[in-house]
Amino acid sequence: MIGIMQGRLVPPEAGRIQAFPRERWAAEFPAAAEAGLDAIEWVYDTYGLGSNPLETDPGALSIQQLSARHRVAVRSVCADYFMDFAFVCASDAEREERLERLDWLLRQAACIGVTRMVLPFVDQSAIRDAADQDAAVEALQRALPTAEARGVELHLETSLTPDGFAALLSRLPHPFIKVNYDSGNSSSLGYRPAEEFAAYGKRVGSVHIKDRVCGGGTVPLGEGDADFPALFAALRRVAYRGDFILQVARGPEGDEVAWARKNRAFVEHYLK
Repeated sequence: MIGIMQGRLVPPEAGRIQAFPRERWAAEFPAAAEAGLDAIEWVYDTYGLGSNPLETDPGALSIQQLSARHRVAVRSVCADYFMDFAFVCASDAEREERLERLDWLLRQAACIGVTRMVLPFVDQSAIRDAADQDAAVEALQRALPTAEARGVELHLETSLTPDGFAALLSRLPHPFIKVNYDSGNSSSLGYRPAEEFAAYGKRVGSVHIKDRVCGGGTVPLGEGDADFPALFAALRRVAYRGDFILQVARGPEGDEVAWARKNRAFVEHYLK
């Protein structure tokens, strides 16, 4: 299944590369269908608070109805909220409040049929030392009972080295804890797919497709340092059967559907 990150099928709001599209979220369902995409990965972030339909029961019903009408699934949530309100570098009281928010979000997401939630531990929420790792492990362990009860896997996106990520996962052996592999983030950090998959490949549960220059920002697919032949070879070796979510650089404003179609074809080429 090939899907797209929410917000990529409409012009960016307030100059944000990635954010919940407060004004035009419903328009993305027919746009995704027109682009030949199978799914939208929902975004839950601070920018969308108060306007994200995932927050209410009537809103959740609207998501389900649009998904069914246009045959565009919503199987995943990218919980960017926890980049601004991280589980690391937080006081005990702050962490408790954020765990309550995660528990609530897991319940809301499950109501619309979501089966995985991507939790970002990158940038300001990155795991930088042993204390951060302890905090992340504790938070995830406490979230697991609700995640398991609701059938929502927790997919971790980190900037850790391959060995560092493997060490974190060794402390979280539960089958509902998996890896979200981001091809752009890995290429920007100079990591190689063969080394990453040797360390934790069997626990990769979802893939974000984008391209970045090593040490730099996001660029169109094929123009950066992401080694897509090596990535798809590694995915075949571990018999990956999960989704591919386009989180690519933005194209010309107003031409989002054609751009998404082009990027979908890029992935399909490697899947053949």
